[in-house]
Amino acid sequence: MNLDDAQRSKVGEWIAQGMKLSDIQARIASELGLKMTYMDVRLLVDDLKLTPKDSETAKPVSAVLETAPTPPPPPRSSSGTPPAAASEPAPAGLASSVSVQVDQLARPGSVVSGKVKFSDGNLAEWYFDQMGRLGLIPQKPGYRPPASDLQQFQSLLDSELGKMGF
Repeated sequence: MNLDDAQRSKVGEWIAQGMKLSDIQARIASELGLKMTYMDVRLLVDDLKLTPKDSETAKPVSAVLETAPTPPPPPRSSSGTPPAAASEPAPAGLASSVSVQVDQLARPGSVVSGKVKFSDGNLAEWYFDQMGRLGLIPQKPGYRPPASDLQQFQSLLDSELGKMGF
């Protein structure tokens, strides 16, 4: 859909004001008299080389903990373990019995992955898939970590991923 320069500048102003694409879609219909789909508005904003401020924010790790189907195991190095970053230290003032590691190379099919050791010594692999879902794969089939460990894990994971820009 072609817009004239005045209409394009209007859309640019709305983006600068921080309006969401759905709001811009509604205003284009009401103020400019043009019916556009949400995708049309996205493409228009892209064509105008504008960056909307309503880009979807990452959900906090504590929002949802899903156990997804078990993907294939990650490739192992010659030592038998995948490369990983150092364990996350406990937050100041708290003795953490849970440790989190982030893989330097994410497992296939995931955006980021790593390992977690729970207070009872059980290990699990975790990952975020392309849809932003958190998966937890325990080494012992059927293992369920204690609720307090899950809270600690989520807090440590959120902190570690925040440092990495996720």
